[in-house]
Amino acid sequence: MVESSRIAAQDGLRADARRNRERVLAAARAVFAEHGIDAPMATVARRAGVGVATLYRHFPTRDVLVRGAFAQQMDTCVRALTEALAAPDPWQGFQQLIETVCALQREERGFPAAFVAAFPESTSEHAQSRQRAERDFTTLVRRAQASGALRADFHPSDLAVVLLAHCGLVTALPGDGAASRRLVAYLLQSFRADTANQPLPPPTALALRSLPIAADSPQR
Repeated sequence: MVESSRIAAQDGLRADARRNRERVLAAARAVFAEHGIDAPMATVARRAGVGVATLYRHFPTRDVLVRGAFAQQMDTCVRALTEALAAPDPWQGFQQLIETVCALQREERGFPAAFVAAFPESTSEHAQSRQRAERDFTTLVRRAQASGALRADFHPSDLAVVLLAHCGLVTALPGDGAASRRLVAYLLQSFRADTANQPLPPPTALALRSLPIAADSPQR
C-alpha cells in the first residue's frame, strides 16, 4: 500500500509538471504573437499562471522556450523542405514548400520571428542547421529552374521577401485566410517561368536570419 501511494504521488508530480509545461508553451505562443519573441519571460509566466522559477525550471533560456513553443512548426518546416527536395516535380515541391511556410505564418503569428531566431549565429550547431537549410533551399530553387518551371531570375533570397510581404498581410489582417492564400497564389504565379515577361531588379541582400518580421507585432 505504501509503495502504491508513493508511485501514485510520483505520477501525480509528473502529471503536474507536464501540465505546467504545456501551459507555459501555450502562453508563450500567445505572448510571442502579441508582443514578439523578446517579450519578458515574466509575462509568459503570468499568462501561464505559474511562477517564474517554474518557467525557468522547464525552459532555462529564451532560446529553449522559443524552440519549445514552436517545435511542431519547426518540424513541419524541416519536413516540408525534405519532401520538396524529394518531389519528382521540382516546381510542385517548391510550391508546396512556400504554401506550407506561409500557412504556418498565418496560423501562428509568433512563428515568423521564431523561424528566423531558430538559426542564430551564436552556436556552431545552430549555424550548421541554418546553412543546411539554406543550401537545401538553394538546391530546390536550382532544380525548379532547371526544369523550366521557375523563372531563371528567382534568387533564394527572394524567400525572405515573400515571408516579409506575407507577414505584413497576416499581421494587418489576422484570421483572413482567404487574403493570405490569394497573396500566396499571386506570388507563386509571378514566379513561374512562363509568366516572366520582364526581368526583375537585382536580388535583395535580405537573409532569413536578418528579417525584422514580427518583432513589433501589434497587441491585440
